[in-house]
Amino acid sequence: MDIEFVAAGAALSPKTALARLVHEGATLDGPLAQAAGASRFTGAKGQTLDVLAPVGVGAGRLVLVGLGKAEAVDALGVEHAAASAYSAVKVSGLETLRLELPDASAELASRAALGVRLGSYRFDKYRTKEPAEKKPSIVKAQVVAADADAALTAFAPLAALADAVSFTRDLVSEPPNILYPVEFAARVKALESLGLEVEILGEPEMMKLGMGSLLGVGQGSVRESQLAILKWYGAADKNAQPIAFVGKGVCFDTGGISLKPAENMEDMKWDMGGAGAVAGLMHVLAGRKAKVNAIGILGLVENMPDGNAQRPGDVVTSMSGQTIEIINTDAEGRLVLADAIWYCQDRFKPKFMVDLATLTGAIIIALGNDLAGCYSNNEELAGNLIAASNTEGEPLWRMPLPAQYDKNIDSMIADMKNTGGRPGGSITAAMFIQRFVNGLPWAHLDIASTAWKKPSSTPTSPDGATGYGVRLLNRMVAEKYEG
Repeated sequence: MDIEFVAAGAALSPKTALARLVHEGATLDGPLAQAAGASRFTGAKGQTLDVLAPVGVGAGRLVLVGLGKAEAVDALGVEHAAASAYSAVKVSGLETLRLELPDASAELASRAALGVRLGSYRFDKYRTKEPAEKKPSIVKAQVVAADADAALTAFAPLAALADAVSFTRDLVSEPPNILYPVEFAARVKALESLGLEVEILGEPEMMKLGMGSLLGVGQGSVRESQLAILKWYGAADKNAQPIAFVGKGVCFDTGGISLKPAENMEDMKWDMGGAGAVAGLMHVLAGRKAKVNAIGILGLVENMPDGNAQRPGDVVTSMSGQTIEIINTDAEGRLVLADAIWYCQDRFKPKFMVDLATLTGAIIIALGNDLAGCYSNNEELAGNLIAASNTEGEPLWRMPLPAQYDKNIDSMIADMKNTGGRPGGSITAAMFIQRFVNGLPWAHLDIASTAWKKPSSTPTSPDGATGYGVRLLNRMVAEKYEG
C-alpha cells in the first residue's frame, strides 16, 4: 500500500474513495445529513456510512467513519477508524483512498496512515483463482494533513513498524512445509540487510553447548533444529549492557508422541508466533535505527512423532545442567525456552529478558481471545510491558506466580518435570521457565490467545496472524530503554 500525505483541497478523481473521519455529533450538510439520518449514523466510535459521493465532491465514493466523542479520540482510535475506512471500500473497484481527519496534526495523520497499512495486510501468495471482485482494488492511500512534510517525517518510524508487523504476520501465516526451522532461520538471516547481526546455530553447535532440552523436542523431525541470534547495537556505547527477547519457534507442533487431536491441528503452524514477534521486534528496531543495544534469541524446532521422537518418561539435561523428566511431549515450548533463555543470559548478560510464546491453551481458558498473560519476577518490567500494551492496543493481563505452585513441577526422578497438570496450567508453565532464569529481571508473555485470530476483533488486524507483540515491545523499548 502506497502512502501519500496531501494538503487539504488537493484535487480528487472519480477513482478515489473519500473517507471523512468525524466526531460524534458532528454537523453534516445537505445530502450527508439526510443519509446519516436515514442510517442512524451519529459518528459513534466504529460506525461507518458508505454512500455514493454527492455531486460536486469529485470522488467516486464517500465514506463517513465515526471517531466517537471528540474529547476521547486518541491515536489508536484514529488508526482503527482509518482501517475501517479502508475495509469499507477495499473491493469497490476504486484505486485510491483519501482520508480526511478533523484537526489533522502530523501525529494523527501519521497514525491514520499506519492504520491503513496494517488494515490492508493480506497474505495471498498462494491464491491462484480468486475472483477479481474479491481482490482489493485500493492500492494507494492519501492522508490529508495540515503539514504534509511533517506528517511524512512522523510516519517514518511507523512505516518501519508496519513493515515489521507485516514481516511477523508473513512468518506466522506461512504453511509448515514452507516455513520449517532452517527456512525460518534463513529469513531472519536476510535481515542483515537492515543492519542486524545474525548468527545461526545448528544441531552440532547446540549439542556442544549441552542444549538437551531444546534438541529433545526436535529429535523426531527430519527438519534440523536451529537457534537464531539477532543482535542490534544502536546505543551510543556499543558495549553497553543489552536488553533481550526470546521467542518460542515451534514451526509445527503435532504434540509429538503425546499426539494432538486431528481437529484444528493445522492451526499449529502458528506455534512459532513468539519467535515471529521477536523477529519482528528486531526488524523494527533496525528499521528505525533505535538507540539501544538489543538481543533476540529464537529457538526453532519442529515437534514430530517419528520413531526417534522424545517419549513421555524420558529425562533430558538442559544447558543449565538441570534435568527434566518428560511427562507430556506436547508441553514442548517450555523445553525450547529453557535452553534459549539460559543461553541468552549466559552469553549476553542482559539487563532483563522477555520471552514470548504461544505456550498454553490454559491461557485462553483463563483470559479469552483478546488478552495475553504476563508473568514476571520484576514489578518495574511488568509495569512497563502493561503500560506499552495498553497504549498500542495489544493488551496484557498480569498473572500470578504463587510460590506454592512450584512444587507441582517437582519430579520423583529428576530436578523437575515438564508439566504440572491441568490446574493452573499456564501458571506452572511459567514457573517451569522461571527455573531457568538466573536472577535477572524477567517476564514471560503467553500469547497463545492473541497470535492468531479468526474472526478478528480489531480493524487493523485482518483475520489470521496478528503480529501481536511487535508493537507493544517496540513501544516499551522506545519509551523506557532508548538512550
